[in-house]
Parts: sequence; C-alpha cells; structure tokens
Amino acid sequence: MQRRESPVRPPVVLTIAGSDSGGGAGIQADIKTIEAGGGFGTSAVTSVTAQNTTGVQGSHRLPTDDIAAQIRAVCEDFDVAAVKTGMLAARDVVDLVAERAEGLPNLVVDPVMVATSGDRLLAPEAEDAYEDLIAEAALVTPNADEAEVLTGRDIDDPDDAAAAGRDIVEMGADAALVKGGHVAGDDVVDVLVTDETVTTYRHDRVDTGATHGSGCTLSAAIATRLAHGDALAGAVASGIDLLARAVRYNLDVGEGPGAVHHTVELRDTAAREATSEAVESVVAALTETNLAALVPESGMAVAGATPYAERPDEVAAVDGRITLTMAGPRPAHGVRFGAEPDLARFLLAVREHEPSRRFAVTCRLPDDVEAALESLDGPVTSVADGEREADATPEALVERAVAEGDDAPVAIVDPGAVGVEGAVVVLADGAATAVERVEAVLDAVS
Repeated sequence: MQRRESPVRPPVVLTIAGSDSGGGAGIQADIKTIEAGGGFGTSAVTSVTAQNTTGVQGSHRLPTDDIAAQIRAVCEDFDVAAVKTGMLAARDVVDLVAERAEGLPNLVVDPVMVATSGDRLLAPEAEDAYEDLIAEAALVTPNADEAEVLTGRDIDDPDDAAAAGRDIVEMGADAALVKGGHVAGDDVVDVLVTDETVTTYRHDRVDTGATHGSGCTLSAAIATRLAHGDALAGAVASGIDLLARAVRYNLDVGEGPGAVHHTVELRDTAAREATSEAVESVVAALTETNLAALVPESGMAVAGATPYAERPDEVAAVDGRITLTMAGPRPAHGVRFGAEPDLARFLLAVREHEPSRRFAVTCRLPDDVEAALESLDGPVTSVADGEREADATPEALVERAVAEGDDAPVAIVDPGAVGVEGAVVVLADGAATAVERVEAVLDAVS
C-alpha cells in the first residue's frame, strides 16, 4: 500500500559560524540545539577547525565569497525565521554579515571574541567591525569579557553588566544579554537589557570545567525560541534554563573537559513516559506484597525522577499514595508528574549529592530503626541531628542528613516532629532496586 505523506514545517534557523570537529561548539552545537528545540537547522560555515576536547590543532577560514554563497543559498530557498552568528573569524566576514543583516530576521549575535580561557580570538580591527553588526541585532549575547571589549567597561557584578548592556543597546541593538559565567561568584547572574527594562536571571553555578559550547548553545536556543514566535524575555529565560541543565548534565566525552549537553531537555522529555511506567512497576510489585507493616498512616509515597530532572514537575509519583484498604495495599489513583511535591523536592535534593538516585519510597518508621535497616546494601543516614523542626523544608532535611563528600545514602531516616509523621525514605537508582530495598526492610520488620 502506498501511504500518504504528512510533512511538517518547523521554523528554519540559520547559523553563521565556524565548524568544530570535536562536535561540542560552533556549527555542530548550533545544529544540535536548533533541532532539539524543534527548529530546522541550516548553516553557513565561516571556518573549519581541527579540534577536540583538548584544544584546537588547526583552522582554515573559508573565502568570503564562499560564505556569502552559503548565506544566499539558504535565504533564497528557505523561509528563515531566525539567524544566529558565532565565530566570524575576521573583519571582512563580520562586514559581510552586517551588510546582509537587514534581511536576516531575529538576528542573535554571539560576538565570539574571548575564549573561556581568556584568550582573544579576533584581531582588534575585527572587534571594531562588530559595531555595525551589533546595530542590526535583535539580541547580542556577549560573555563578560566580550562585553568589556565592546564597551571598555570592567565587569565585576550585575550592575556593571547592566551598564555594559545599556551601552550595547545604545550602539543600536534591540537588546543585550550580558552573561555572567565568567564573573566570579557562587551564582551565575545573566543580565538582559532592552530600551525599557533590565532583567536578571540567577542560577546556581555548577562546579565543572565542561562548559565547551555553552555560548553557542545558549544563543542557538534563544534564536530557536524566537523562530517559534516567543517574546524576547521568554526566549532568553528558556535558553538560560536549558543551558543550566546542559552544563550540569554535561557530556563526558574525550580526554579533556567535556561539552555541554545540547539535547538534554529533549532527552529528558523523551524519558517521561518510561519514568512514569517505572514508578507504576514499583507500585505493582509492592502492592503484591503484604506491605501493611511499612505503610505510613498518611500512605506510602512512591516517586521517580526523569534522568535530568531539575523541578518537582519532572518527578512522577502515585497520586494519593498507596494506602491500606480491605483488599490490602492499593494506590489511591494513578501515577502523574507533580503528584508528590514534597517527596519530589526531597529526591531532587538527594540528587544534588548523587544525580543517579532517581527513585524514592516513604515507609513507616519501625520501632527499631537500626535493626530494620541494617540489611540494606548501602549507607543509611538520619536527619535526627538535633531537634527536627515541624516546618523544615525537604531540602533542609536532606542537607542535615547527607554530609558533603560522603557516599550517597540508600535510605534516610526522618524521625518526624509534633504533627509530622516519621518515615524512612528508601532511595535507589533503578525501579527494581527500589523494590528490593523496600522488601529488605519489610523482611526485617515482619
């Protein structure tokens, strides 16, 4: 049988940048990010590099006519919805893009001038040429070092970044996002400046050197959201959220520092169904057992996080918990994401210490806790270090129970407080292991 086609029309995004044979930055990072964001990636390659995770071994800049031909070929055939620039390599290439900028919609300019190492990547005359390109940009996304080059300001804090952003807007750009990754501090603070607003985006700094491709990924993600029709502030917020996750769950490839995980959100979304099914499998296995001795009065909560979960709504759980009925332990309802926000926050806090921990089950607190838990195949910790406050947050309870540098626990004892039922939270990397550990506790108290 001949089947009927059903074509789709994703928004087209053009990236004008250099090629990274190592796959972590440049054209390769842009295309991965654009496609993961639901766009169709097209490209104009400005230079070809021989590089990997340990460094750049060589590069070759394409003739300006060849770069122009690529831009022309894409724009003549495709309905381009957004354009981003990366490594333009030389003044004549910057001039070329500036000359064509009027016909390039939603132009995001990532002024690749200063590497993460602090090395200058362009000659001074090429840096000066950026002023004309900036004047045509919908958004410019310099890191702090690049913003210093563009504005002559020292950038040591968010106020400095805002001032530099205003300078860039005065050059003609619609907006500037001055990135804070190169500014010292426990938090990364990015500052978005427009004619009318200054918006700061703050997130925790990840302790890693695997940030290769971060600037490319962020600018490509923002351009893709603009291509979808998002407003600027929303596109920037979405891009920053993606990058924060992409840096935390970076790609450990090669002998040097790894690259950011360009498709991390796409992969996390794809894992939602499997995660929900895994939680359902835990529930099914446990309810086939006589769980009465372990079901808390408030019910047994069962939760599972997606592989790259960062928020409670990315944790699936039994809606209404497992409760004791005349027919035995039964789930009140099905599994849904966001059903157990407190347990989700508890599990996410554990994952700050050990990201492989994906499943959690709350069990009744046995009379003899130590005897009940001694059969578990890993360390067991407790939050009973001093009086347990009734209003303690899940994050505070985990911080009290898990010391920095210690092995991640397989169970955490919460002794409870006035009005708060005590519990043992059993933790595991996989669904089957979660069941095995709960059954081990059950055997000990039966």
